[in-house]
Amino acid sequence: MTMSSIKIECVLRENCRCGESPVWEEASNSLLFVDIPAKKVCRWDPLSKRVQRVTVDAPVSSVALRQSGGYVATIGTNFCALNWEDQSAVVLATVEKDKKNNRFNDGKVDPAGRYFAGTMAEETAPAVLERHQGSLYSLFPDHHVEKYFDQVDISNGLDWSLDHKIFYYIDSLSYSVDAFDYDLQTGRISNRRSIYKLEKEEQIPDGMCIDAEGKLWVACYNGGRVIRLDPETGKRLQTVKLPVDKTTSCCFGGKDYSEMYVTCARDGLDPESLLRQPEAGGIFKITGLGVKGIPPYPYAG
Repeated sequence: MTMSSIKIECVLRENCRCGESPVWEEASNSLLFVDIPAKKVCRWDPLSKRVQRVTVDAPVSSVALRQSGGYVATIGTNFCALNWEDQSAVVLATVEKDKKNNRFNDGKVDPAGRYFAGTMAEETAPAVLERHQGSLYSLFPDHHVEKYFDQVDISNGLDWSLDHKIFYYIDSLSYSVDAFDYDLQTGRISNRRSIYKLEKEEQIPDGMCIDAEGKLWVACYNGGRVIRLDPETGKRLQTVKLPVDKTTSCCFGGKDYSEMYVTCARDGLDPESLLRQPEAGGIFKITGLGVKGIPPYPYAG
């Protein structure tokens, strides 16, 4: 397949300060995403072009589907249930009550319905923050929380292998994509190893998703691209460049999950850069990749 058949378009000029956590919802045929510092969860319908927004009371860093209806989201240092109809957020669990400067960052639901999300210190500027303040957690369906490890800088992209035996994870400032052995029954992880170290021009690894062939797609913050990796060989297979620098995350969606949606950020761009990339903070759609994604898992609690 020739690379020239790939098409990249900004489908929504949302001007997100920091767009993140794109999730496709088949039931409403729409894309969910968040704008972290704007404290907004958004739902965009590509057919009607309508965007609905819910504003919450703290930075909202990830959103996920919920089996029983509605959504779950990480807001501040809380795991919350989000009721779209009355725009309310109910706290299911809280972490790090002792760390006033911390907030959740990226999160995703595992194949058994647990909601994984990690924390970080609040940034003084994009990617500038107190180091080693974060941890990785998971909210189980019964609403209890387990902590996996700490000493994290910026807890970021996460996903699971197609056979559910490997958990992939990014701590952004390690410039590495890591893998753990995964026990789906218990939600336990072990045997951490790096499977890919980013090249200088790829910059900072951010959000991540897996495709139907078991390959990983990583959005590169400040790198203006998503890269496709083979987690088994540790090789980069493909680079797709976007017309914005601060690409933050990616997911598959649309008809049969054949389209890729990419979020990005405006915060941290100087006026000159913003003139050069007016679509910064928008939602991008990439078609013609020749590979499909898999549906997101809903939180089971």
